[in-house]
Amino acid sequence: MHQITVFIIGLFIVLSSCSQPQERVRTSFNEGWLFCKGETGEEYLSDFDDNSWRQLNVPHDWAIEGPFDKEHDTRTGGLPVYGTAWYRKHFFVDNEQTGNCVTVEFDGVMNNAEVYLNGQRVGQRPFGYMGFEVDLTSHIQFGEENVLAVRVNPEELSARWYPGAGIYRNVWLEYKHPVHIKHWGTFVTTKHVQANTGVINVETTIINPQLSEGDFALESFIIDTLGNKVAYTKSEINFSDSKEAVVNQELTVKNPQLWDLDNPYLYRVESKLKKDNSYIDEYHTTFGIRTIQYSKDKGFLLNGNQVRFNGVCLHHDLGPLGTAVNYRATERQLEIMKEIGVNAIRTSHNPPSPEQLELCDKMGILVQVEAFDEWELPKVENGYNKYWDEWHETDLRDMIKRDRNHPSVVMWSIGNEIKEQRKKYGGEFAQKLVDICHDEDSTRPVTVGLSQYPQCVKNGLADAVDLVGLNYKPTQYNNALKYNPEFIVYGSETSSVVSSRGVYHLPVKNYEKHESLQVSSYDIISPPWAYPPDFETYAQETMPHSLGEFVWTGFDYLGEPTPYNGKDNMTHGKWGGDWPSRSSYFGIVDLCGFPKDRYYYYQSIWTDEPMVHILPHWNWAGSEGKNIPVYCYTNCDEAELFFNGRSLGKKVMGVDKTTIPADFLWWKKPEVTWDSPYRLNWNVNYEPGELKVLAYKDGKTIAQKTIVTASKPHKIKLLADRKTINADGSDLSFITVKIEDKDGNFCPLADNLVNFDIVGPASIVAVGNGDATSTESFQANYRKAFNGLCMLIIKSKPGEVGEVTITATSEKLKSAQVSVAIK
Repeated sequence: MHQITVFIIGLFIVLSSCSQPQERVRTSFNEGWLFCKGETGEEYLSDFDDNSWRQLNVPHDWAIEGPFDKEHDTRTGGLPVYGTAWYRKHFFVDNEQTGNCVTVEFDGVMNNAEVYLNGQRVGQRPFGYMGFEVDLTSHIQFGEENVLAVRVNPEELSARWYPGAGIYRNVWLEYKHPVHIKHWGTFVTTKHVQANTGVINVETTIINPQLSEGDFALESFIIDTLGNKVAYTKSEINFSDSKEAVVNQELTVKNPQLWDLDNPYLYRVESKLKKDNSYIDEYHTTFGIRTIQYSKDKGFLLNGNQVRFNGVCLHHDLGPLGTAVNYRATERQLEIMKEIGVNAIRTSHNPPSPEQLELCDKMGILVQVEAFDEWELPKVENGYNKYWDEWHETDLRDMIKRDRNHPSVVMWSIGNEIKEQRKKYGGEFAQKLVDICHDEDSTRPVTVGLSQYPQCVKNGLADAVDLVGLNYKPTQYNNALKYNPEFIVYGSETSSVVSSRGVYHLPVKNYEKHESLQVSSYDIISPPWAYPPDFETYAQETMPHSLGEFVWTGFDYLGEPTPYNGKDNMTHGKWGGDWPSRSSYFGIVDLCGFPKDRYYYYQSIWTDEPMVHILPHWNWAGSEGKNIPVYCYTNCDEAELFFNGRSLGKKVMGVDKTTIPADFLWWKKPEVTWDSPYRLNWNVNYEPGELKVLAYKDGKTIAQKTIVTASKPHKIKLLADRKTINADGSDLSFITVKIEDKDGNFCPLADNLVNFDIVGPASIVAVGNGDATSTESFQANYRKAFNGLCMLIIKSKPGEVGEVTITATSEKLKSAQVSVAIK
């Protein structure tokens, strides 16, 4: 009898809930899509036959699947990033949702997206980097099957780097009451912090499209990380004759924990909308309590403390994974950057994924969010300029509304090296964009990355922005401030040294190209506009109030393989003369995340934990007796090099300098070299053996590193970055594959082909090796080592748990295994 009573009560609750709109429900809409390249013209129809289409989940990047082909533009990675394709999804909407508003949100579709529901066009977005919401309500068939169709049509010559192709970011379905908090409808700001009190302003926009009558109220709670309610307020809402109401509320948090780099503490606003004393909508906003301030005298202040940007620029691709967003892959990129002291990123040159900003909030990384790579004037034939007039204001406003609650975001960038820098109207053009930014968010400054100096000053463009970002002008900072003392200046894009991991060319000199299509890793090679990192370090040290720098780039990225195939960032048409060079050499780490030598340069400048690094490798068969320059990076006082147990002498940082090339565009001195105080060097006559460096502080050894001459490759070693991952169908383990000799020494020249076998509830999602000239598929179960290393990336299967065993084999090498637990 008791069970029957419970059933009847439960049934009454369900039936009652069907009679009125429900509170907001947000669910992932990533699974169960159908995909096909090409089109017949009828794919948008609900009864179109898609039975033969490929089944997949999004996020999805069709271009990363290849194949590489020299007929494709190497500027965009030599991959098929253009063409027309369709995605279709069949889904059921229960009758109980009748009366609710139904929306779908795309975090990003690359690009020229058109959205159809049940044969009717319901939305579009040309800009592939900006998310958008589409209201499906008027065309939803409640209680029946619905078909959502998305046409994607990226054009050739529409990007300067690899953009990916398809529904490459997450998709979300929402059911919400007709009267609800608007999409991106909250704006949380720290009004002030004083006397152990934080005053928070919450601006909330509520929409009532049908002007429904009733008594409406908004309750707002601030919740700390333990789930405690630390502040509360309630406001009555009067829509009058307007379909929108903006509610401003002030809440006080006692003894707030401030968000900063070392303690990225996050709060949450829970916004609850009431109608006639019943909750009809709930919306959550994560935020941090912190203050930011910029000045020409003190630079950037976070919570009153000066912080210099140790920043890097990051493109949006995830290496061998392509551009399809993955939370763990994004997290790993940021972890690798933090290891060298990076505290800021510039989202070059477009709006980032929501996941990247979420992670920066959690990890304590500052962000410059950038909107555009071009304005009205084109850099490439089919670039954003085609949509500028119609879409730029919408895209810019949406970007700010989407991202302005992130405490990590500390500035907005309206563009990168835009061609209007040289136009008389450049300043006026920029001012309109700055005004839009200030209108949406008055709490953060606006900047731009400027490459055409002093033209950008003469036409007023630099005056229009709050922060003047100069690209590749380390010798001009003080000059710019001398003639424009009101400017707040920083390096918005710096260095652009190119190198290939583990490659060393002798003699050590600058050159334009090498027949190998690789670049020496002595960290001195750069295009004409760029320069070794030492020059920027010196410029930043001698300009005490600079905001800092953003190095080009943190990671190698797909496409734009400078110095091969093309020279500058405004070259029209296709690149491809140096095939198969197909990806960037600019990274501090390679495409797989393996450190290049420059990684240790920045670690020596930006971190305090004692470290020392020497280069090159010590496998130079055939070069016996020849002089090999050995470079050292350290943050210690001095270092001593030992060769086969014999000391080659101590060198003192800042005193014993290393001569490097100085022949870049803005170097005005007659000398073509410069003595860098940021690296040490010894000249060693080669013979096999051991190089060992000891680093000293206050006379004590506190760091060391050893390099030995390896014998021939003998075995494989596997190292998983995480031995346990989640069974959510998207978590990853990155497995480093090392080739070693019989004694366990790393073989720095090994290029063995390694085959992979996997048993258990996971799959191989990608392979790579960091070689910018490799045209092997990223979607394979094998990979050649590049200078001793390659990588395997595995992904969990949704809902399946157990142990995964990965076996790596190679002809004439001892095989290896590693296990990863899926939980």
